Amino acid sequence: MSNPAEPKTDTIAETENYLAWKADEPDGETTYHLELNNVTMHFFTEEWVEFLDLARALVKEADRR
Repeated sequence: MSNPAEPKTDTIAETENYLAWKADEPDGETTYHLELNNVTMHFFTEEWVEFLDLARALVKEADRR
């Protein structure tokens, strides 16, 4: 049986070396996490949205080259 004090986690995407996942926290907040080798970055929803905007801009710039 699951513990209601534990977050529900889901994998968003992964590669051999990287992982993006989210956690629906017991307090109703959703947090997002990037595991990049030995670095883990944690984001609240507003920060995650801004990070995705940055990632889209990076992809757009890379596609121009």
